Order: sequence, then structure tokens, then C-alpha cells
Amino acid sequence: MAIPISYNVRSLLQRPVSTAATAIGVGLTVAIFIGSLALAAGFQAALKRSGSPQNAVVLRKGADSELSSGVTLDASSIIRAHPEVAVGPDGRAMASADMVVLTNQPRLGQAGSSNVTVRGVDAAFERFRPEVRIVDGRRFAPGSDEIIASRRIARRFAGFAIGDRITFGQRAFNVVGHFDAAGSAFDSEVWGDHTVLMPTLGRQGAFSSVTVRLRDPAGFDVFKAELERDPRLGIQVQREDQYYANQSELLANVIRVMGTLITVIMAFGAMFGAMNTMYAAVGARTREIATLLVLGFSPIAIMLSFMIESVCLALIGGVVGCLLALPINGIVTSTTNFSTFSELAFAFRVTPDAILAGLIFAAIMGVVGGFLPALRAARQPIAASLRGA
Repeated sequence: MAIPISYNVRSLLQRPVSTAATAIGVGLTVAIFIGSLALAAGFQAALKRSGSPQNAVVLRKGADSELSSGVTLDASSIIRAHPEVAVGPDGRAMASADMVVLTNQPRLGQAGSSNVTVRGVDAAFERFRPEVRIVDGRRFAPGSDEIIASRRIARRFAGFAIGDRITFGQRAFNVVGHFDAAGSAFDSEVWGDHTVLMPTLGRQGAFSSVTVRLRDPAGFDVFKAELERDPRLGIQVQREDQYYANQSELLANVIRVMGTLITVIMAFGAMFGAMNTMYAAVGARTREIATLLVLGFSPIAIMLSFMIESVCLALIGGVVGCLLALPINGIVTSTTNFSTFSELAFAFRVTPDAILAGLIFAAIMGVVGGFLPALRAARQPIAASLRGA
């Protein structure tokens, strides 16, 4: 026969101070755990939003990112002319040949600097990147010394306010606009006309990548096979969404592992807190436990009851941790992308999966922290307990 759960709930309410202290300890641990998951999820989401299954990215064979890639101008023309590449209403291939370099820039309002990605794009970029929209100022004029910066970059780095002049190589560029890229990796970049930026930054003769819109995404395998076996090109082809997923995998895993290690260390403290609370509960209720045994409740039922009480205590803390973590959702931060060594701005994402993982983690802490006190309660000698010994 099982002991009613209401018995455990009343017991927790009779010890409000120790219950609250333990719940807060568990809650802080869960909040940090959810925070690390939200950090990794936000980082991955920023990169995944940059890719589309309808697009294919072409890089130099052996390159693991745009920074280490080079696609010649002739190869770019061959890629654009492939029959699997979609054609826009204007009759031009739906393709974007980009130049990507890093430039070190001072941070705004704080000491230090970091790498910023500068992307040279086709002057008609809106045709291929509709998610990128100008939110302040205007777009750069084709063939001019003008650039546009993402709104997030303008808020984090000096020199990117509208009207500022910034020097790349030996050439000064005017910042004429800010853009928003719907939370994608492009929100951490500065854009300008590739015909101007390439000679300025010493990238003549080769683009970093060529991205194309496929006429039919199902034709990707044919497109990939035909281009990769062409001896003139020396390139590799990936789906754009898969490319950006690969770019995010390394750092996202590092964030999760480091966050989990920190959380596990804190979890030991939280579990010891829960254990002490449950030991105190067992010590204060020796006669009560003996009475339950006399009434016919088995030692297994006693042990299970105290385990449930410990899990309930931990879940209260888990709920507290979830509530503490919710306000970080949407907060914009940045980190260095290990694949490109540039700064990537992104927003924390507290997902339902992260909330569920936090509650499960709290329950595990309750099980581990309550096991030994529950075992002690189940082994309590009846006679000595009834005498209050």
C-alpha cells in the first residue's frame, strides 16, 4: 500500500525555510543549465537561419569555410550557367558570388577589439537575400565607396554609425545604412559592393563562395555530381542549410559541454542540500515513520514516499530555475565562431526542450539527493523509533 502524496506535500509545507533554501539552490543550478542550452540553441539558430534547403553553396575543394575558400571568376561563370540554377524574372541566374574577409575593429563603449566579417556582395543582393532589409539609411550604391552594417554590429563596434567613415586596406568607406537579417549569421556582418571591396582587400581573381538557388531542390545531387567532377573547377558543393549547420556544430557542442560541466559541479552542492534537508526530515519524523510501519506500510512504501518527497522538493526548485531562466530569452550576446574566428551576434533561445531538460535534471537531482535519506527511513527500527531514540 502506497503512502498518499498529500502526506509528502504537507511535510514540505511544514518546513518552509529549509524547503525554500533547498529549492533556491536547485533552482539556481537549473537556471544555469537552461542558460547554457539557450546559449547553444541561439548560436545554432543564428547560423541555421542563414541557410536554405533551396540553395547550394560552392567552395574550393578542401575548404571548411568561406574564409579558407577561393572560387575563380571563370568557375563562378560556369556555376551560374548550370541548368539546375534557377533564373529570376529578369533573366539572370539566381546566384550570389561573395567575397568574405575579416577585419579587426574596436568595440563600442569598452576596451578591446574583435574580428568583424566583411562581405562583398552583388549590388543586387535583395534579389537573392530577401530576408536582409534596410532598417536605417539606405543601401550602398553600385560601384561606390559605400557600405552597410548590420544593426547589431553598429551597436557593438565603433565606426559603424550612419555617416561614419571607416578604412579597409588603404581605402575609406562611408557607412550609409543599417540592415537587419532576421536573426541570421548575416546580422554579424558588414556588406559592400564586391567589385569595390575585392581589389581593396586584395582578393582579386577569386570569390570566397558562390551560392545559388536551385531550380528544383531535388536536383541537388545532379548539380553536385556534375560540378565536382568537372576538372576545371576544383570545388565542393553543399546544401546551404547543411553548410551553416556544420559551421555551428563545434562551438555549440563546446558550449553545451562546458555548461553541463559547470552545472554538474553546482548540482553536487544542490544535491547535498536536498540530502541534508531530507536527513533532517527523517530525523524529525522517527516516531511518525515507526507509526506508519506499525500501521502496515512496508519499508519499500516508506522509502518510495521519501523519494517522492525529495523529487517534489527538487521539482519545486526546477520550476524556480525555469522562471529564473525565462527572462534571458531574446537577450542578444555575441561570441567568437570557432569556424571563422569572427564575432557572431545572436539571441538566447529558451526553448520548450530546454525547459523540459531543466525539469528532468531537477528530478534527477531529487532522486540522487533523496536516495540515502529514504533508505535510512526505510531501515528505521520500529521499537527504538517509537521510544523516540
